[in-house]
Amino acid sequence: MRIAVAQINTSVGDLEGNTKKVITVVNQPDVKADLFVFPELTITGYPPRDLVLENHFVEENKRMLSKIAQSCRTPCIVGFVDSRDGTLYNAAAFIQDKTVTTQYKMLLPNYDVFDEKRYFTPGETQSLIPFQGRTVGIEICEDLWEIDYPVKPTTTLKKMGADIIINISASPYCVRKVEERIELAKKIDVPLMVYCNLIGGQDELVFDGNSFVVSRKTVVRVGKSFEEDVVIIDTEGLHEEGSIVVYEIRNVFKALVLGLKDYCRKTGFQKAVLGLSGGIDSSLACCLAVEALGCENVTGMFMPSRYTSPQSREYVDMLVENLGVDLVTVPIDRIFETYKTEMSPMFRELPEDITEENIQARIRGNLLMAYSNKFGHLVLAPGNKTELALGYCTLYGDMSGGLSVIGDVSKARVYELARYYNEKMKKEIIPQEVFKRAPSAELKAGQVDPFDYSVVSPLVDCIVEEKKSEKELIDAGYDPNLVKDVMRRIRRSEYKRKQAAPVIKVTEQAFGVGWRYPIANRFSQI
Repeated sequence: MRIAVAQINTSVGDLEGNTKKVITVVNQPDVKADLFVFPELTITGYPPRDLVLENHFVEENKRMLSKIAQSCRTPCIVGFVDSRDGTLYNAAAFIQDKTVTTQYKMLLPNYDVFDEKRYFTPGETQSLIPFQGRTVGIEICEDLWEIDYPVKPTTTLKKMGADIIINISASPYCVRKVEERIELAKKIDVPLMVYCNLIGGQDELVFDGNSFVVSRKTVVRVGKSFEEDVVIIDTEGLHEEGSIVVYEIRNVFKALVLGLKDYCRKTGFQKAVLGLSGGIDSSLACCLAVEALGCENVTGMFMPSRYTSPQSREYVDMLVENLGVDLVTVPIDRIFETYKTEMSPMFRELPEDITEENIQARIRGNLLMAYSNKFGHLVLAPGNKTELALGYCTLYGDMSGGLSVIGDVSKARVYELARYYNEKMKKEIIPQEVFKRAPSAELKAGQVDPFDYSVVSPLVDCIVEEKKSEKELIDAGYDPNLVKDVMRRIRRSEYKRKQAAPVIKVTEQAFGVGWRYPIANRFSQI
């Protein structure tokens, strides 16, 4: 039997487009297979969220399923939303000879970015499908993650005697996720486990593909990372493909690029603009934008003030020349002076403080948004995860934008990614001086960021991603006063994050739909 595992890039809500893509893949003459397998919720895209609460949406997705059944000449498995008596199911359809056999998802994830219990009812029964002399069991994504549930869909299919278990999935990327999926499949130890995963960016999420086929405990095929791919597996010619090598920094970089590219493509933006400061964050964000959109579609805006050093101008010029992007320079001093003059009666001759610093950041945010309005560019917010956690960012200033490109990338990893990009390009795109200079917002004379990021960046990760307690961190050797200060900053900055641009998720715990802390929060370990 030849199985074609088609990891395709679907768009949420594009029922016609997703359906056309399925039919095109199945009916293309140069791919010979007995069965085509597509990702979870193929027709609707994933995650459709509240779209499934619209009756017309669900009915139209079922109409598209019928269209696939009538149009595909080869048997296939596709994901869709089924409805019965007002109850919705995350479903897989096995289509053969224009007949549809349905299997419902049994384990509904309801953690982090997942909220499937809001929409779907879990399936209660499983069955095997006879196909070409074998018995095929079908399951959907979370059904493979059965270890945390009392119901064991994958184990049940194995006990029922399935020769082949096919899992159609929409598993978002995060670090170490690829290895986790494969290890789960190996533990099942069945003759053949076929795992088809979605690829593409959808709002904050990025799906990496990396579909695979495991025979017993051996990986025999793996699909491409962050690219559409059709993986062909011949069940009569199985052989070990070799060990799976995961280059994590490369994957994080590719995830960010794909997330940005698809966010623009699926929301209708063709060009992007971002503020360039000569610092490491905006430099990396600009490189990612060029990789995603092409240098001809990226504009940098340099907005110097009296506090901007000559080196910042020099590093910005070097970066844009190396990348080939357009640069617009708009000095902000006169605008800043106008602000201070007009507001001086209200400020009643109080001394300058962080208020005036933030005014500069907000002037820059306004200029970027004005450019966006005039020319139709997407504004990219270049702040990193460490800053976003600590609240070391200005609401309506450097936080302005339609997408936060590196908002799930710690300060430490920003440097790693920047070095990786220079190595990837085999030339110094981001000047070495940018790596060496002390981070600074340059909003007042002699200003530098008030953190030792080599210490604070991993500390923030321990708190945000690993949920370490104050005691655990102090026992691990962190300074107690630093731990208290960082925890206080994270807690007090929630109101800012609620108003931040969507963040491309690349870690297990990103700020966004999977981060649901209250703004008014009096809990404290201090």
